[in-house]
Amino acid sequence: MTDLVACLSSNEKIWPFIEKLVNEQDWKKVFLVTSEFGKNNFKCKKEIDFIVIDTGKPVSELVESVRKNLNGKITDLEVALNLVSGSGKEHMAILSALLKLGVGIRLMAVTKEGVMEL
Repeated sequence: MTDLVACLSSNEKIWPFIEKLVNEQDWKKVFLVTSEFGKNNFKCKKEIDFIVIDTGKPVSELVESVRKNLNGKITDLEVALNLVSGSGKEHMAILSALLKLGVGIRLMAVTKEGVMEL
């Protein structure tokens, strides 16, 4: 499988979806873009590489932070991406960072039937 990049907001109601997404596939690596709160409180069976961002900063700074934290760590030419959690600002930062790194994107969703590519 490929690497997973997902946004994890501080809204804990959405966390079960992210946990299912992480646990139901055999990802090479899992990167969660989140706040300090998310890093300290989200629990999962698998090893996670947390990319902690400060959403109070301008989006351009968030892009650079995500890009720097992913640079050299992605194991393939594409990543699986899930943006069900988080804000538009966070989503733009993640998308921009991935595009600047030159990786392809496969959108993933959690459905009643399980995890699937859109």
